Amino acid sequence: MKQPSRKRKLSMDSKEHVAQDGRLEQAEEEKKPREGLALSSHAPSTATQEAWSWEKYLKDQKSTAAPVELFSKDQSFPEHENGFQIGMRLEGIDPRHPSVFCVLSVAEVCGYRLRLHFDGYLSCYDFWINAGSPDIHPVGWCARTKHELHIPKGYRKDKFVWMDYLKACKLQNAPKKLFRNRSSNGPVPKELQVGMKLEAVDRKNPSLVCVATIADIVEDRLRVHFDNRDDSYDYWCDVNSPYVQPVGWCQENGRPLIAPPGYTDPENFSWTEYLEATQTNAVPAKVLKMRGPHGFLPDMKLEVVDKRNPRLIRVATIIDVDDQRVKVHFDGWDHKYDYWMDTDSPDLHPIGWCDVTGHPLEVPLWANDVKVLPGQAVCPTPGCRGIGHIRGPRYAGHHSAFGCPYSDMNLKKEVTIPDGLREQTQADASHSTLKSLCGLNFNGKHAKVNTQSRVVQQAKGLKIKGKEDVDLDHLFREYSAEQTQQPLHQTIFMSTHPFRDIPLGREQHSRLLPGVAGIQANQVAGWTVDEVAEFVQSLLGCEEQAKCFEKEQIDGKAFLLLTQTDIVKVMKIKLGPALKIYNSILMFKASQDLTEDAASSQEARG
Repeated sequence: MKQPSRKRKLSMDSKEHVAQDGRLEQAEEEKKPREGLALSSHAPSTATQEAWSWEKYLKDQKSTAAPVELFSKDQSFPEHENGFQIGMRLEGIDPRHPSVFCVLSVAEVCGYRLRLHFDGYLSCYDFWINAGSPDIHPVGWCARTKHELHIPKGYRKDKFVWMDYLKACKLQNAPKKLFRNRSSNGPVPKELQVGMKLEAVDRKNPSLVCVATIADIVEDRLRVHFDNRDDSYDYWCDVNSPYVQPVGWCQENGRPLIAPPGYTDPENFSWTEYLEATQTNAVPAKVLKMRGPHGFLPDMKLEVVDKRNPRLIRVATIIDVDDQRVKVHFDGWDHKYDYWMDTDSPDLHPIGWCDVTGHPLEVPLWANDVKVLPGQAVCPTPGCRGIGHIRGPRYAGHHSAFGCPYSDMNLKKEVTIPDGLREQTQADASHSTLKSLCGLNFNGKHAKVNTQSRVVQQAKGLKIKGKEDVDLDHLFREYSAEQTQQPLHQTIFMSTHPFRDIPLGREQHSRLLPGVAGIQANQVAGWTVDEVAEFVQSLLGCEEQAKCFEKEQIDGKAFLLLTQTDIVKVMKIKLGPALKIYNSILMFKASQDLTEDAASSQEARG
């Protein structure tokens, strides 16, 4: 495949971002948290880059590179340079909701990669993507293909017109020539039609094969939707993907098939009855031709986007493989940061990809001499240079464990892109009354029964494939959703001992505020004013409130003494953020109490 000449590294200056796209509100919102951060440069020093080379590294490590032939067109060296510029508008898929197409803008350009922003939303929802991705389209694509376009927040759906929007805001649409033409791959076979049924692997839990439907077809790809489940489980793939199989595949191969949630008799699922009941057809088996083995082997080297800090691409090694996945290890880092990736992930690249596309490559830790200037704030996590933030691109960097994507307190958090669409939907559906703040009511008892049946089925699937890595958080999310939405206000503002009086209270609140789990009050007591402010800032929706704590010079000891009256009435903090802040204080104290109770019990038994 043709490799383009080396690109210059494009500017990522936030001022250029403001000047070109005119989004003043977002610019101000992004500018504030970025000011005053003392960080190492985005890339290793020039001297380090020149001293380090793949050729020498492979020789020293006695390793081999993953052959270029193993990488797909979306992973390998691009055929064209990245012509996108900051501020350009386009349409694209929301990565958290593959069925939703949104109005997007280019917020940052780095090599052959783009950071895209949802117009009308905070930048914490931004995400990174390759310039040649099939998930992005030119302005007007949705109208031409009859796909619904999710318009920017604050605009009426029936009043939004692209050209008027661009003209009024003095914006530029991305030229059509910048979007990759996928016609060379050929369209999907005509026999495939939207609405047809098939069996598909749940990519969030690869040991599970579920009843699914072709929900959409675009050019050479189809969107798989799992029956009776929300679209966050959907994914796009081609017809040769190993994740899609014809009806009856599980039965022929001795695999359990997961029936749709709510199916009356999931233990005895019948395709014949289901197709008849839903008035649908099965995908013709002949059109699904699974591609051959991926060919990746342990010890092969490659370049991989770090999912915990997706602005970075690191030197990595494959340490394990299964049928359709590879387990990657970032060279020089602890093995606790290893994780599994799909072999067709666009975040896998052959060695030299960064060099060819002009993207900085994060070399192994032992090869990167990070120099710290006197007085510079430094992240305590070994190897972390303070780049990125657990809350996403809204913050350019961090200097404490609260914001570090690699700190132990954040390591167990699910690494996903913040879900702006879902949060906005919930916000639109809620009211300013206390009742609406106290949580959402789902489908009641009936939904709970349906969800339990699915969990039982999935658990059986796990027993058969016990050695596979399974995302248990995703497995039980549907079952626990009802539990985790118990009212915060009721449990923390009306109870003297919230976690002891409310069943499973601590577990519920740990899910809602995962950054608090495991921290005890005696640790918090030692925090400085800056550390308290940064912790408050790390709570979703409490960014502005952090300034109040800094202004009032509240350190760790003072933070633990705050009452609900202090937070709401004295500090004038709105009820929503106040719930999270006060709940965090209670969790710190409860964690300390539980530890002391356990120690006392052990001493009594002794």
